[in-house]
Amino acid sequence: MDRKALVQRHNVHQRRLDPRSPLSVGNGEFAFTVDVTGLQSLPGAYPVWDRDDLPPGTLLGTQSQWGWHSVPPAQPYELAGSTVLYDSPRGPVPYVDMVGDIVNDRETDTSLAETWLRANPHRLDLARIGFRLVQDGTERGLTEADVANPEQTIDLWTGIVTSAFTLAGHRIKVTTACHPDRDELGFRVESTALGAGLLIGISFPYGSEAWHDAADWDNPDAHTTSLDGPVTSEEHDGCATWTVRRELDAARYQVVITGQNLTVEQAEQHQLRVAPATAGGTDATDALDFSVTFLSAGDGDCIPRGNNRPTAMTPAVSPDATGRTGVELSPASSVTAASEAYWQRFWSSGGAIELDATDDPRAKELERRIVLSQYLTAVNCSGSLPPQETGLVCNAWRGRFHLEMHWWHAAHFAHWNRTELLLPSLRWYSTVLESSRQTARMQGFDGVRWPKQTGPDGRESPSPIGTFLIWQQPHPIHLAELVYRANPSREVLEEFADIVFESAAFMASFAHPTQRGFELGPPLIPAQESYGSIRATVTNPTFELAYWQWGLRTAIAWRDRLGLEPVPEWSDVADGMVPPRVIDGVYAAIDVEPFTIRTDHPSMLCALGVLPLTDLIDPGIMRATLTDVLADWDWGSTWGWDYPVMAMTAARLEDPEAAVDALLLDAGKNTVLANGHNRQTDSLPLYLPGNGGLLAAVALMAAGWDNGPNRHAPGFPADWTVAWEGLVQAP
Repeated sequence: MDRKALVQRHNVHQRRLDPRSPLSVGNGEFAFTVDVTGLQSLPGAYPVWDRDDLPPGTLLGTQSQWGWHSVPPAQPYELAGSTVLYDSPRGPVPYVDMVGDIVNDRETDTSLAETWLRANPHRLDLARIGFRLVQDGTERGLTEADVANPEQTIDLWTGIVTSAFTLAGHRIKVTTACHPDRDELGFRVESTALGAGLLIGISFPYGSEAWHDAADWDNPDAHTTSLDGPVTSEEHDGCATWTVRRELDAARYQVVITGQNLTVEQAEQHQLRVAPATAGGTDATDALDFSVTFLSAGDGDCIPRGNNRPTAMTPAVSPDATGRTGVELSPASSVTAASEAYWQRFWSSGGAIELDATDDPRAKELERRIVLSQYLTAVNCSGSLPPQETGLVCNAWRGRFHLEMHWWHAAHFAHWNRTELLLPSLRWYSTVLESSRQTARMQGFDGVRWPKQTGPDGRESPSPIGTFLIWQQPHPIHLAELVYRANPSREVLEEFADIVFESAAFMASFAHPTQRGFELGPPLIPAQESYGSIRATVTNPTFELAYWQWGLRTAIAWRDRLGLEPVPEWSDVADGMVPPRVIDGVYAAIDVEPFTIRTDHPSMLCALGVLPLTDLIDPGIMRATLTDVLADWDWGSTWGWDYPVMAMTAARLEDPEAAVDALLLDAGKNTVLANGHNRQTDSLPLYLPGNGGLLAAVALMAAGWDNGPNRHAPGFPADWTVAWEGLVQAP
């Protein structure tokens, strides 16, 4: 397989400003999203609209896994003020609910405590880096009208964005890259405009509690920006460095700017000006080569950088013609060289699927989505925290992450034999074991109860929905099992045993015995959140019943692999789960009226698709259920990962045509833009669970599953030419 050709035929080329399709460079811990100028010069042209009619945010974010901020509260706020007792088969159980409510995705009538607890900590926009222009002695930002004849390409094979445009008669070329191991950006700007008033501004905002916007530009006195330097270092071949120190309440970080023939000055309270050091007429003014590195202080709200990746500034060298090192690179060239090396290794390892030899035109589009989704999830979803749904591009839900979505963001890394990209976020669970254990204990359960919507600290958010979900509970078991399948070693078992066993202990104690068998709820809300208003009475959602059985049996297998004594209760619960409700020959979503509401996620399909076949599921009934869903589900209310759900169900039911049709269903929430973003709405302009779900689905369709059909690429139509390698078979 010619992997380079496979990847590069899906390079993104843009010849106009597309407000929905900016491009990103990043490394999983950090990302920088650029407009058509190759920087962030036109933030207003790439809007993210708010759900509460606030001014729009922007898709052009500079975000990290470590950059968080909390607005100091008016007084100490605790979850106790939102805790409500709910009746359960065991008696009253406390749940973190809300005094207010969420109506049409809008928070209404929340208390001051709830508002603060839902909004803090929030993810920071670390900086905005964009072109500025001095004309007739006046400095200003660029407008869309200034930018003529744009051309932009991201070379996926190298992770480098190259942009060109015309400004005031000058052609400008920009190269943008991100270092794979440091939160460092490399920029090279080439243009005679640098001698005619073109410069670069770096601006710093305050943190924002808005749902959709990581930057608050209206509170300049609430934070500080100070500039030190330059300091010249001979080991960097005469490069100068400037250090910016940022303080936002308890959040602190630094920004280091490195370059040759460069000036950096503080133009305003929170704005720097970067320009060539040499006055007009020399070659130096025609090129600007510099890097910008972001460094967490590692305390307060800005947590230590994850992944144990190096953050020290070190000289960059490259092999000379004889293979010896010692050739000093410029700051930008150092970053681009590292980016090239990393992305070539990324694409040359792990799994690959090629569909280009297939005549069916759907194959070309599916291959495009597959390649772009691999890039986007590596940039946004491979860091040391579970990702937020918009990754490191922009905020949604204030940048906080949703653990029920972790599987959709990251499970595919194991399927594609890139477990090193899943391990950092899976390891995060061990850091919140104790707080999650306290939640379970407070409710009278064993083990750990994982939160739903949270930040790095693992603290739950007040919600009338999130705290009642249970389908995130088996996810760590599932993810750990996928890691083990890709690398079946005792080291994997020992590292994640606590996470697996503590998850299973909660699951076994949460299920309660009745004359029918072991049941789930009430209260609860299934993955299909349409039943939030009746959470006090919901029982036995189809998907969660099957997930409980499969998850517990997987935990049992882990104890056996480690030579540990079995836990009889786990087997009792797994073997005794009640069967899901069947109405008119199809699986209902839940076990009580209204049984199935035909909006949101058709989550009953996950019980055979996301999961392998279990004792609880009849394939014939599931086939009828899939047909029923496809007939008249409300597609406008679905989400991007629902289409991979249907594809995985169809594949396991040996209906490959339906699997491909589901992946490419013509529906608004299944839109995949030119840059690969799975757009949902104006306020959710990208949705990475859709990209990750796609990759999980096609891996299953290509590599198959345990005890599946004995043919090549069993989830694809027989007349397709499917080449694949390096994938790991699904359970």
